[in-house]
Amino acid sequence: MHTPGYLKKGDRIALLSPSRAISQQQTDIAKQVITSWGLEVIEGRHTYSKHNQFAGTDEERAEDFQRMMDDGRIRAIFCNRGGYGAVRIIDKLDFSKFVKDPKWIVGYSDFTVFHSHIQRNFNIETLHAVMPVNITTPDNLHPSLSSLKKALFGDTLTYNLPKADRQRAGNAKGILTGGNLSILYSLLGSRSDVDTSGKILFLEDLDEYLYHIDRMMMALKRAGKLDNLAGLIVGGMSKMRDNEIPFGKTAEEIIMDAVSGYDYPVYFGFPAGHVDDNRAMIFGREVKITVGEEFYLTFQVS
Repeated sequence: MHTPGYLKKGDRIALLSPSRAISQQQTDIAKQVITSWGLEVIEGRHTYSKHNQFAGTDEERAEDFQRMMDDGRIRAIFCNRGGYGAVRIIDKLDFSKFVKDPKWIVGYSDFTVFHSHIQRNFNIETLHAVMPVNITTPDNLHPSLSSLKKALFGDTLTYNLPKADRQRAGNAKGILTGGNLSILYSLLGSRSDVDTSGKILFLEDLDEYLYHIDRMMMALKRAGKLDNLAGLIVGGMSKMRDNEIPFGKTAEEIIMDAVSGYDYPVYFGFPAGHVDDNRAMIFGREVKITVGEEFYLTFQVS
């Protein structure tokens, strides 16, 4: 895997909206925070455009993304918010200049499309982390912000967490991959399909019916995505919904059932995803995990 260059003071970063529309007011605090790190914020022409639910037409959103990927002065691209829309532009993009001069691609949720596509096709690390729409405090000590800054500026990322209520003990090493479960499910069989063999898979999701969590996990299992994992980390499974007749299991129980036939380590409740404490993770980076009386996640220094 290739690591984009770490940031330094004076570098330019782009705020783009490849998915759902966003207002300028919703990014104000994020811009304050990023500027306080000594970085210069550049915005796309269509960052605050609106076309139905989207931040501009597919062509406009793709144009912004392409311009910032091709601009050698831009050293990181932040996705302003998720929602839906990234999959509509991914095949409109030419990554040839990006491959020669990679930069950090930052976001989560719908942005999983970019994480998976870039890892699968170009072997370049990306950053699963908080997005501007979620930055509601200028407090740089907030775990979401402090971990994001560490990842961008090349500081060592290590997480030590308490034993989970639900887990399977063990040690593992592998490339970290994954993201939003619904998005990974939607990418099955495509050019952006996630490669999980020998890797440590991270999953999170929001606002899904429990029966659909089961459907998606069964799809991943039948597609062989769970067979050869080195390990599994589950983040926030937030605001889950149920039918009038209950499904009968929580999201965590559904996921554990899906991997019950395997022996790799599993940890639930990692602080990432659609949760307030959304800590940065470098996708495509080799990591080590220990699941036992405590949980350790260590990113290899690059």
